Amino acid sequence: MKLTRRQQEILEFIRDRQAGDGMPPTRAEIVKHFNFRSPNAAQCHLKALAERGAVKLLPGRARGIIPIESDRPASNRFRAGLPVIGRVTAGTPILAVENREDELQVDPAAFSPRPDYILRVQGDSMIGAGIHDGDWLLVHRTPDARNGQIVVARIDDEITVKRLRRRGRGVFLEPENDAHKTIHVQADSDFAIEGLAVGVIRRSVQ
Repeated sequence: MKLTRRQQEILEFIRDRQAGDGMPPTRAEIVKHFNFRSPNAAQCHLKALAERGAVKLLPGRARGIIPIESDRPASNRFRAGLPVIGRVTAGTPILAVENREDELQVDPAAFSPRPDYILRVQGDSMIGAGIHDGDWLLVHRTPDARNGQIVVARIDDEITVKRLRRRGRGVFLEPENDAHKTIHVQADSDFAIEGLAVGVIRRSVQ
């Protein structure tokens, strides 16, 4: 796979954001990072990367730029039915049967790490990260996350999607919308990380 210097830089940026945030960057973030004069410049580079098999562009997804692992055999790719989680009942596990609304066929190999379930997003607190009300958020189930990653967290009996920040001994859940306030997790709260956001599917409005 032969890439230009700029294409290689963009690919490394996509991979770094995927590894660091658990989600690929948006096109706008690529434009800003590389100081492109227009979104069309970024789109041309992305199309070239897709043509060379370096990334997969997924239409209809807010962050549909998936770096492809060249050493992954095609036979390892498969589609799996992932549970779509709706309203989470207080006091029950997030994957409890009563919380499941549907099942969606997804290629988990297109995401890293692989998703375990899909959460139906409610609210606009993360629109700055490309996560909108009504979107499907693909979640990798894990109790651990690095500083700055977008997580699904439980505080007492409430589930929220926010960016995780740790400052000293303090834990904060930051929104990506100035209309919402940062949540400071109190020491006496029943707090747990339920999972890591790894992708978004934009639901079409009927």
